[in-house]
Formats: sequence, structure tokens, C-alpha cells
Amino acid sequence: MVRRIVRRNPPEPYGKGYEVSITGTLIVQMIVFLILVGFTMKFIWPPVVKALDERAEKISHGLAAAEHAKIELSNVHREVETRLAATRSESAAVLADAERRAQQIVDEAKSRANIEGQRIVESARAEALQQAVKVREALREEVAALAVKGAEQILRKEVNAQVHADLLSRLKTEL
Repeated sequence: MVRRIVRRNPPEPYGKGYEVSITGTLIVQMIVFLILVGFTMKFIWPPVVKALDERAEKISHGLAAAEHAKIELSNVHREVETRLAATRSESAAVLADAERRAQQIVDEAKSRANIEGQRIVESARAEALQQAVKVREALREEVAALAVKGAEQILRKEVNAQVHADLLSRLKTEL
């Protein structure tokens, strides 16, 4: 059994007794759609396309700038490494030069100290020789004075061998 659904009082969209054909509706919708497409193509689509093109251009410029910055960064990094290596070698050369100069100064100081020490030793020797010469001269003068004194005493006293020997022995002890 098939049942039929019957509507009682169906709604009338455009009033009483007016029927709308589907073909007319489709044609009207197509015309409206074409007008909408034309309006969109003429007034809306160009600014959207322009904005998309500008955005694409900005992105491409940004990518190019990033690539350029990357290349520049690698160049700068290479240059920094080169300068750093040059600075390291230069500082090593300066250190080696400073060590060589320090060794040279130490050697010069040692040689000056040796020369000064030799000069002091020579001066002390010369002074010791002068002192020895002075002491000898003073000793000779004393010996001469004692000899004269001893001769005087011998001559004052009588000539006696025993007294003469005693005087000479005293003279020896005084010397």
C-alpha cells in the first residue's frame, strides 16, 4: 500500500494562482551570477590580485635580502676568522719578540754584572796592592827607625858581645 502525502493548503510563494517555472529561475540565477562574476572581475579581483602580487614581491625581496644577508654573514665570518688568525700570529710574534728582548736584557744585565764584578775585584786587588805597598813602606820605615835606634843604643853602650846579642834579640821581638 502506497500512501500519499497530501498537503493541505500548500504555501503559495507569490500569491494566488501564480506558478514559477524552474527554467526561468535558473536563467535569472545565471544572469545574476554572471553579473556578480563581471562585477567581481572588474572591481574586486584587480585589487586582490594587486595585493597578492605586492605580497609575493615583498616575500621575494625578503628572501633575496635574507640570502644576501646570509652570504654577507658568511663573508664577514670568514673575514673575522682571517683577522683573528692574523691577530693570533701577530700576538705570537710579539710574545716571541718580547721573550727574546727579555732574554737579551737578562744577558746584557749578566754581562754588565760580570764586568762590574770584575771591575770591583780589580779595584779591590789594586787597593789591596796599594795597602800592601803602604804597609811595606811603613814597615821599612819602622825597621829603618828601629835599626837606627838599635844602632844608637849599641853605640851608646860599651861594646860588649853579650849586651849586643841581647839588644839584637829585643830588636827581633819588636819586629
